[in-house]
Amino acid sequence: MSDLTSLEVPFPLRRNPHYQHANDEHQRWLERFPALAAIASESVYARWDVADLAAVAYPSCSAESLTLATDLLGFYLLFDDGFDGELGRRPADVARICERLTGLVFDPDPARARTESERAFLDLWERSTAGMPARWLARAAYNWERYFASHPAEAAGRVAGLIPDREGYLVVRRGTAAMETVFDMIERLDHLEVPQAALHHPVLRQLRQIAADVPSLSNDVYSYPLEAPRGDVYNLVMVARRERGCSIDEAFEVVLAEAQQMIDHFAELTRQLPDAYRQLGLTTDELEPTRRYVDGLTAWLVGYLDWEERTGRYAAPQPAPHTP
Repeated sequence: MSDLTSLEVPFPLRRNPHYQHANDEHQRWLERFPALAAIASESVYARWDVADLAAVAYPSCSAESLTLATDLLGFYLLFDDGFDGELGRRPADVARICERLTGLVFDPDPARARTESERAFLDLWERSTAGMPARWLARAAYNWERYFASHPAEAAGRVAGLIPDREGYLVVRRGTAAMETVFDMIERLDHLEVPQAALHHPVLRQLRQIAADVPSLSNDVYSYPLEAPRGDVYNLVMVARRERGCSIDEAFEVVLAEAQQMIDHFAELTRQLPDAYRQLGLTTDELEPTRRYVDGLTAWLVGYLDWEERTGRYAAPQPAPHTP
């Protein structure tokens, strides 16, 4: 396999000092949802070190916020792995599971949460949304719907066994990666509200998309040895290999080269930010949350790549998962 450490990221790695607190609290959170936690064995899950990912992805938030981030990241990883077995080849069943979870976004009634996955998500949703403004809530609800709604298409791809073209890959991968929900949490965890004009400015939108796509590309290389045997098709290594007719190693190189180009472009875009802020006429009060949000995007990009090199999540095939 290609050397993933060859990716050069020109930004420093930062680490949240509240790692141990978040890790301890996360273990207690998992004890509340034993069926969800059992998707991965205790020893396997410990090697992932989810609190470490949270600590490098959200380096500036409080201990309480880092605990929420750790629980949330743990949910993503466990929920995703729940579809690695036979369930992940039954698109209609996947759709029903995901539709029920989406329903909790729009009607967070505890009486409607029947499974442990539903109860765990409802806990996360209630903690995430507490005190957040209506504009953030609307955006977060849409992004969670997209995340859940993308899983049935991924399951259908496993059944069909047809490797998608690049555009089809991006549509599904950008959904199941959940990156927009991850980035919504920058505002929630650091108690920010980014001005609308800044959040949707072309420079920030490009930064956000790159911060989302680079980890997906890197992950496609790391996870290829696990995904290929089980029939996953939404992996850019597979797409590149089919489109170019090249070897696996050559496809790895293609994907990593594209990731590096994105990282380089991210750095160039950050140099355009002062001009963008001036053009928008942002006030001092608007500049602070905007800059902190960009810092959050950068921290995610740097932190995820660092964690992915060290985590045991991709070191060996996982045990057969339980049903979510």
